[in-house]
Amino acid sequence: MKKSSKWAPAEAGSPCHLGAAADEDGVNFALFSAHATRVELCLFDETGTKELHRVDLPEHTDEVWHGRLPGAKPGLVYGYRVHGPYKPDKGHRFNHHKLVLDPYARALVGQLQWGPSLFGYQLGHPDADLSFCELDSAQAMPKARVLPDDPRAIPARPAWRRPWDRTIVYETHAKGFTQRHPAVPADARGRFKGLAHPEVIAYIRSLGVSSVELLPIHAFADEPHLHDHGLSNFWGYNTIAFFAPDARYLSGGQLADFTEMVDRLHDAGLEVLLDVVYNHTAEGNGLGPTISFKGIDNASYYRLDPQHPRHYINDTGTGNTINANHPRVLQMIMDSLRYWAGLGVDGFRFDLATVLGREPQGFDQTCGFFQAWRQDPVLSPLKFIAEPWDCGPGGYQVGGFPPGWAEWNDAFRDQLRAFWRGDEKQVPSLASRLTASADRFRHRGRKPWASVNFITAHDGFTLADLVAYNDRHNEANGENNRDGNSNNISWNCGAEGPTDDEEILKLRARQQRNLLLTLLLAHGTPMLLAGDEAGRTQQGNNNAYCQDNEISWMDWDRTEDQESLTNFVRKLLWLRDTLAVLRPKRHARGRHPTRAGIRDVAWVDAAGRELQPAQWNDAAMRSIGMLADARALLDGRPPAGQHGVTTLLVVNAHHDLVLWSMPAHHGVARWTRIVDTNAPLEREIPEYAPGDVYEVTGRSALLFVSGTDAASTALVKELVDGLRRGEISGPVGR
Repeated sequence: MKKSSKWAPAEAGSPCHLGAAADEDGVNFALFSAHATRVELCLFDETGTKELHRVDLPEHTDEVWHGRLPGAKPGLVYGYRVHGPYKPDKGHRFNHHKLVLDPYARALVGQLQWGPSLFGYQLGHPDADLSFCELDSAQAMPKARVLPDDPRAIPARPAWRRPWDRTIVYETHAKGFTQRHPAVPADARGRFKGLAHPEVIAYIRSLGVSSVELLPIHAFADEPHLHDHGLSNFWGYNTIAFFAPDARYLSGGQLADFTEMVDRLHDAGLEVLLDVVYNHTAEGNGLGPTISFKGIDNASYYRLDPQHPRHYINDTGTGNTINANHPRVLQMIMDSLRYWAGLGVDGFRFDLATVLGREPQGFDQTCGFFQAWRQDPVLSPLKFIAEPWDCGPGGYQVGGFPPGWAEWNDAFRDQLRAFWRGDEKQVPSLASRLTASADRFRHRGRKPWASVNFITAHDGFTLADLVAYNDRHNEANGENNRDGNSNNISWNCGAEGPTDDEEILKLRARQQRNLLLTLLLAHGTPMLLAGDEAGRTQQGNNNAYCQDNEISWMDWDRTEDQESLTNFVRKLLWLRDTLAVLRPKRHARGRHPTRAGIRDVAWVDAAGRELQPAQWNDAAMRSIGMLADARALLDGRPPAGQHGVTTLLVVNAHHDLVLWSMPAHHGVARWTRIVDTNAPLEREIPEYAPGDVYEVTGRSALLFVSGTDAASTALVKELVDGLRRGEISGPVGR
């Protein structure tokens, strides 16, 4: 490459700040590579198509290659060529013919174009990745664009920030949520601007959720096999740059779109959580492409088999595993998290989070990542949520993360699905799941919120499909329906897929309400999959990661039944917010800490009596009641009027009607039925005395409430009056 006279020689610069940092009269570049022998900085025109200049980074300090380019300005487009040994059998895959992305790139220009030039070896060569490819990859690669130093200081967290016990996570997708929204302008649909639209935010806020969790928005690549089938990666779990938002969500490549979205959601009192993928990258295994880390320092960025470093440790099931216990890789992860926190993000959900806790001997709560997080003044106050498993040995760690973390609780998902399907022997475990899985989380001072309860998530059936399909139907994915989980613990209620049978449709609707009620009123932190509140279907596809179309996009054209389901969700979340006993700050222990005769949680049968040991072990038992008493459960300082509130949650998975005798309880004179999934939005709110019999419909769930003193009785009356008027929003007793 002939050097242009436009550029002054590179100065030594500084190794202190990795990435590209612009000052008043130049840009400093710094790149970590412990094993490189030379690093070339390549400059391109503003479109990233023509290389204009190439210069060596002149200094190498503490394994960081660095240099400052005088006269360079923000907007400069660049990439690197990193020289070093190409010895896959030693773990090194340097190939200076491949342009590589800066790991600290904050904005990308262009898209990855799949082809032979992206690979460090010769495709089809008999020696596979031991061969060497001299094809130049620059034209097939996205490049980094230098941004001005971000002027935003790390903001103070909003004064309204939701405490964990009032957190309801709403998992959605930055594109899929607004792509079909009729009020969003066409040029904003499917982008951050769409999520910032007032009508979109008003809808989210109206549900009663607290926190919008976005599927990955970091720049990502489509997999080659999807490209070959005319599909694309929709979910985004294939990261290539941890500091850059994917251009598909931006209008004109403007980062301001993201910060504007965050600000508007904050203005509405909603938190923003990001799903992040620091466990693997899009570079795959030894036969994958060279995009960034593989060509910068493969042996540092990835975990390799110590005995055979040509091969990657594959604890993620994607071909590679990021080496999070390497100091510089850990630094990159922490720097990335702090960067997004600086843009206003309130927390993170970590995909395959067990990877981040792995040391050479296995998962370790004292690993470098957890120590770095705990002492970090910016990150430690934020919400951190783990997907607490990976594919490696000992990878299932539900309940095993350190205090301060919340975790996806798949045991809750599986137990509630099995119970409502009518499976046998579910009652003992069901009781644990409804009380925040104390068997897994009640240790080291961890609170009920540590259990993130969910029935459905992006990965798997939607709620509507869970009650309409026994089997996956993933034919559209192009893998002959072999992909996706075959163990869905689902039940189609008597017909596979769409049906005109009115009885089946009624049962499916009630089953959805049953699952929603037990999710949203159980102890712990509920997570609701966007669209489940309106019966969204994916037509039986339980692995829609590659369906960037109507299968995955939210449908805003809703039927009366779908609107009714949405209002039912609003009602449940209003009740959860109103009644502190439904969201306790400590785990139930089946007793009062100091007062005999009152228990925080008790379990009763249809006769209104406490469950006996034989009943707990009865395989046919499918109908139980959970009695929660705020006088014991909210010891300390309960909210005004809440001290004497008692609730009775009745769940009946039996196929037929059950005659339920209302239990006697200390201080309870009347039970008020405020929810019945067989009459979800009924305005009539009847009362029952202890001993009265209630006819509980087969496969249904109910919530009764009572006050045991003057203040709590007044609160219950105010709540009931609101329900009778249909006012299922706003504060009650607060």
